[in-house]
Amino acid sequence: MPTHKPNPTKGVLLVMGAVFIFALSDTVTKHLATIYPVSIVLLMRYLVNVVLLLAILFPSQGAAFWRTKRTALVTVRALTLCVASMTMAMALRVMPVAEAVSIVYLAPFAVMLLAMPLLGERVNWVGWLGAGLGFTGVFLIARPGGNLAPLGVALCLINAVCGTAYNLLTKVLSRSETTNALLFNTAFVGAVVFALLSIGQWHGPMPGLIDFGLMLLLGLLMTSGHFLFTAAYREAPASTVAPIGYMQLFWSGGLGWLVFGHVPDAISLIGMGLVVVAGVSIALRSHFDGRKAQALAAR
Repeated sequence: MPTHKPNPTKGVLLVMGAVFIFALSDTVTKHLATIYPVSIVLLMRYLVNVVLLLAILFPSQGAAFWRTKRTALVTVRALTLCVASMTMAMALRVMPVAEAVSIVYLAPFAVMLLAMPLLGERVNWVGWLGAGLGFTGVFLIARPGGNLAPLGVALCLINAVCGTAYNLLTKVLSRSETTNALLFNTAFVGAVVFALLSIGQWHGPMPGLIDFGLMLLLGLLMTSGHFLFTAAYREAPASTVAPIGYMQLFWSGGLGWLVFGHVPDAISLIGMGLVVVAGVSIALRSHFDGRKAQALAAR
């Protein structure tokens, strides 16, 4: 059986597509969440996700693809994503897309710092400096006295906490669970949770054909984005892929301006720039450290 040969260029292109899809899904979520109950919007997203995963994976793998070894922890991971999805959708109701996404990007820095005591990973001086720049950038975006809604900022910070927990649990569970099992169980738990939360929540106008189509599209976008990200990590190492992920901030800013007419102020733009510089610097340092270690091992 031939082994898969990684293609870093393909990996970069895949993650570029993935982050564009995520930015587009945030834009669609903002539109829908301002009109319809958040629980209904997210229920549709997760239901489509479940259906697509079943359609794609069940014929070839059967029930084996959703089986897990650490089911309780897998469920906790899925529940953290449910809270993250809810807080992000609620934040997008009152905040521009670019600023909300930028604050949520606290999560990668927090994961890096918490991985040191929890998972025994080391953080070098570039990591500490990058984390400091990242937190400074988020402070400039969400600064007191700025134009952002305090409730939206608080929801984004809760999202960042949940995202941190979700990523840490992913690191732990990737040692015992398959990617497909994690994807499906996350989608299934989300569908159940938002189905329960949607009971008695429907109020206001029924969605027209366009908005109903956008609800279905949202599930398709999220499923496609996660598949592209997974495929990207098969083609290129994380240290190569990670810097490209920060393109989501640019996509979010562009789509926010195009669809909603939102333009960040100068201080917020500086903050976003710091977040991007910090994240890319950490990823590049990790990349060069990895190459150096490979060169030393080859001697």
